Amino acid sequence: IITGGASGIGEAISKIFHQEGSNICVIDNNKNKLENFEKSIDSKDDVLTFSFDVSDENSWKDCIKEVLNTWGKIDVLVNNAGMSLRSNFEEMKKEDWDKVFAVNSTAVMLGTQNVIANMKKNRSGSIINVSSIFGLVGSARSSTAYHASKGSSRIFTKTIAAQYGKHNIRSNSIHPGFTDTPMTEDIHSIEQVRNERLAMTPMGRLGKPEDIAYGALYLASDESSWVTGSELVID
Repeated sequence: IITGGASGIGEAISKIFHQEGSNICVIDNNKNKLENFEKSIDSKDDVLTFSFDVSDENSWKDCIKEVLNTWGKIDVLVNNAGMSLRSNFEEMKKEDWDKVFAVNSTAVMLGTQNVIANMKKNRSGSIINVSSIFGLVGSARSSTAYHASKGSSRIFTKTIAAQYGKHNIRSNSIHPGFTDTPMTEDIHSIEQVRNERLAMTPMGRLGKPEDIAYGALYLASDESSWVTGSELVID
């Protein structure tokens, strides 16, 4: 299961998982992007798609019920869906803060809560939460709610790892650096910002969604069977 799986980093994860032989359930609240994703996939038999707000608890329950009815088990959950609202902290409205936390933090909890029983039953599972480099450090820029919510996702990841390791369930977070995605297109189109971020990046280029997706592939695979509670920084 991949949330926000029809564009950007999520789309890259969905496609790489599918190429590697996974059945994939792709969740995205953008119906147009979801339809385009479906058209880009050759085989439809091993793909389920859902369009809903990942902070909606009942939609999660319906989704998981259908996935289990179709495939019988859930091996991997990638909580990738995210949003950012850029505003001056002193002028930020509470509803904006709540909206960002609903997607970047609460939805991570809901997704995990809804798959954990099946993973316990199977004594196997990998939960991968796409946080951010700003889940590790703060920033002088105006995305306070985004940074705080990504930090929340990071600690939640470690807590699940500690609580469910005895059930052979792993929980890890990925922390992308500056990556070109639809969500960052607006800010990366500002030359000054782009140049600042390039100057901070040792490899001399911004990330591509595929750079992050291969990290998710590793954490989903048996090759990372002793990796849990970790922070995979890809920057």
